[in-house]
Amino acid sequence: AQLVESGGGLVQPGGSLRLSCVASGLVLGRYVMSWYRQDPGKEREVVASVSSGGGQTYADSVKGRFTISRDNVKNTVYLEMSRLEPNDTAVYYCHARDWLQNIVWGQGTQVTVSS
Repeated sequence: AQLVESGGGLVQPGGSLRLSCVASGLVLGRYVMSWYRQDPGKEREVVASVSSGGGQTYADSVKGRFTISRDNVKNTVYLEMSRLEPNDTAVYYCHARDWLQNIVWGQGTQVTVSS
C-alpha cells in the first residue's frame, strides 16, 4: 500500500492551495483518511480527518479555512486550504487507518506560507 501526496509549494499569506493524496494498493473506502502536518522542532499534529462515511473533523486552528474531502472512485483524498497563514507552514502528510488499525503514511509535501 502506498500514499503519494502532491500540491504543496510556496504561497503568500492569504493564499490558497489544494493538496492531493493518491492511494494505491488499498481500498480507500475502508480507511479513515487524515492529513497531518509537522514543522521542524514540533510534534506532528492532525489537521483534518474524513471517515469512510464522509464525516469530517478539523483541528481548531484550521476550522473554517481548510476542507478535507475524498473520492473513493479515484482513490484520492484532498485538502483544500484557504486564507493560509505563516503558521500553516509545515510538511503535510497523508495518513490512512482502517478498522484493524493498519496504518499507511505518505512521504509528505512541503507547504510554505511566506511573503
